Amino acid sequence: MEYPKQLSIFHPTGEIEGTIDLNRSKSISNRALIIQALCTEDISISHLSDSDDSQTMQQLLSDRPQVYDAHHAGTTYRFLTSFLAITPGKHVLTGSSRMKERPIGELVDALRKMGAQIEYMDKEGYPPLEINNSENKLSSEVTLSAGISSQYISSLMMIGPYLDDGLSIHLEGKLVSRPYLQMTMDMMRYFGAEVEWKGNSLHIGNKKYQARDFYVEADWSAASYYYAIAAMSKKARITLKGLHTDSLQGDAQIAIMSEGLGVSTTYGDDEIIIEKKSEPNPFWEYDFIEQPDLAQSLAVICGGLGVSGLFSGLQTLRIKETDRIAALQAELGKYGIFLSQVPPHMAKKSGTEYYMIDGNATSNSEAVIQTYRDHRMAMSMAPLALLFPIKMDDPGVVSKSYPRFWEDLASLGFVIN
Repeated sequence: MEYPKQLSIFHPTGEIEGTIDLNRSKSISNRALIIQALCTEDISISHLSDSDDSQTMQQLLSDRPQVYDAHHAGTTYRFLTSFLAITPGKHVLTGSSRMKERPIGELVDALRKMGAQIEYMDKEGYPPLEINNSENKLSSEVTLSAGISSQYISSLMMIGPYLDDGLSIHLEGKLVSRPYLQMTMDMMRYFGAEVEWKGNSLHIGNKKYQARDFYVEADWSAASYYYAIAAMSKKARITLKGLHTDSLQGDAQIAIMSEGLGVSTTYGDDEIIIEKKSEPNPFWEYDFIEQPDLAQSLAVICGGLGVSGLFSGLQTLRIKETDRIAALQAELGKYGIFLSQVPPHMAKKSGTEYYMIDGNATSNSEAVIQTYRDHRMAMSMAPLALLFPIKMDDPGVVSKSYPRFWEDLASLGFVIN
């Protein structure tokens, strides 16, 4: 799909009604693809995400090249690191220029402690990697920090059933993004793996994955942009297909989070209906440690509604596609919204970073939103177009997780040029 270098976006009425067949979860899709590649039987996956990340993962696992290029896909890169460590042969795992700036050291250290042969080809602690598996057996126990990206831990979990003695992962410190580990565990169990979570340890038996048909649910992270649209609208009723109450995704929490911002959720048969029901609370507080991918959407909602927000649990945002805290500060600031770190001596809890959202979004016809090659920056900022016309550079970044995003917005009455 071809995208222009810049879009102008506005909504003529501010009233929203429509139905969206929401894109499928790339987090679930990428886990399913790794499990499918490890399983010796045929697993059928329906409704696979059409995101760049999932399509890249599917292509690499199908082609099995000597050089695996994950491009911008962080999840793909991290999951393949462990997968290739148990795949016979010598492999190169590389990515885009931004990927080469994203740390991989703690996952590599953990795999090396287990006996994997992995070398850095350039900068220590960063991609690209040379991974050489000469049939060496990996050990069944490893200890690593619980404060790292949950994708590192999920990456190790998924290869556990294919180690001779299984794998025990011991986590030290405060855990981040717990729902993503729960998602990994639930999917592994669905495919027959033996996984136990006791205290700070995950124990995975060596029972191999078994073939079962698998259906990929829609993406709750993507749903957050429609919650933002509903919150900032004059009136809204939006049906989102493919979502349900019994979700694998921690970002389903957006339904509860949005109640205090005036948006209700009604659950149907494989769909939800979201509506603007009331005015938002004047103050809104949340710890995003378990749902970091929702932080950008909620920052824009607060700024768009003039709600004072107090955010914590944002520490993992600095190592995403961009430094998302710095990016939000720069782009929201163009519209009179300020994201500021609370001085440590004024923090509610010692050792916890807090950020305040202040201000009320105001039009700025000279401003152009920069997306920083980050899909979530583009999609989270887009709902501001309900309040006033906006301009956005590099709108094509949405293809990383949601290629149809702009078409779906147009179906809700947004004018996009």
